[in-house]
This record gives sequence, C-alpha cells and structure tokens, in this order.
Amino acid sequence: MSPTTGQLRHKPRLIVHTGDGKGKSTAAFGLGLRGWAQGWSIGVFQFIKSGKWRTGERLAFEQLAAAHDATGVGGPVEWQCFGPGWTWLRSNNGVDQQSMAREGWEYVSEQLRTCTHGLYILDEFAHVIAKGWLDVDEVVSTLTARPGTQHVVITGRNAPREIIAAADLVTSMTKLKHPFDLGERGQAGIEW
Repeated sequence: MSPTTGQLRHKPRLIVHTGDGKGKSTAAFGLGLRGWAQGWSIGVFQFIKSGKWRTGERLAFEQLAAAHDATGVGGPVEWQCFGPGWTWLRSNNGVDQQSMAREGWEYVSEQLRTCTHGLYILDEFAHVIAKGWLDVDEVVSTLTARPGTQHVVITGRNAPREIIAAADLVTSMTKLKHPFDLGERGQAGIEW
C-alpha cells in the first residue's frame, strides 16, 4: 500500500547545504524560522563556530525562544556550540576540535534518539565529517535510523559523498563572486 499524502507530508527529511558558496547556514536558519512558526522544537547545534560569537541569527533565535516561553507562539529553541571558532585562522591554543566535535555529536545523537526536536540544524557539521573527526558510516547510520519525524539540516563545505547519498535534499552553493575575493572584510548583517 502506498503512503498517503498526509504520511508523505510528515516524512522526515535529511537536508544538506554544501558547496563553496555563501548561504549554507543562512538557508538552514531560514528553514529554522519556518519550523519555529509551525510550532516545531528547534535544535541548533553549531560545530566549529564559537559560542562567544554574538551572531544575528543566534540573537534572533534567542528572541524567538523568549517569545515562545512568554506567549506560547512558535516552538522552543535550543542553541548549542561545539567549537572554539575557526582556529586555523590563528593558534588553536591547545583546543582539541576533534574531541569537541565528538562530544557534540554524542549529544546530538542522544537528542535524535529521544526525539527531542522537530528540526535539527547541524551547522558546519559537513566540515567535521570531511576532516575525519567523526566516522561517516556511524553518522549516516544514526541519521538514517532516527525515529519519528525529525528533520535534520547539515551545513558545511565538502559534504562527504556518503552524507549526500543518504540525504533527501541536497543543495550545493556555488560561489560566482564574493567581496572577499577583493580582500574586503565581512559585514554585520551579511556574514553574521
């Protein structure tokens, strides 16, 4: 028997935003906004990026979480960072990014197992897998066996082929032109 339209509309999706262009995280946070408006519980888990960075998207989701807590509008939001920042731009000061990534993945895996959220945004997660910091087969197994109707969005350059093969929806952002190519710096509201 074929699934009903209703069943197909609740099928969990594994979504990947990869490529060398800008907009991977931005697109994932846009999905987060849609999910929040549907009343989904949103889990944002940033790999590599530091919790010290006060980005526009984090501030916006904190306000959405506060609105949910105060009025019940939208859904709850959890935001966790499992990284010290882009340490290849400077000394890593003894930070073991691989251990941080493993601990973060263990945390997310438990959240998936217990169906904590309706949407998981695993920001820069493709990068940590591509670096070999996590076992790609174990990650694929966990993601494809997740229970319930949990959606997962993975962002980051160089998504491994195993992740792409397991995904339902894959978008590759291609850079055609960027101000960074001219040596310009990032701007608030554009890059963060």
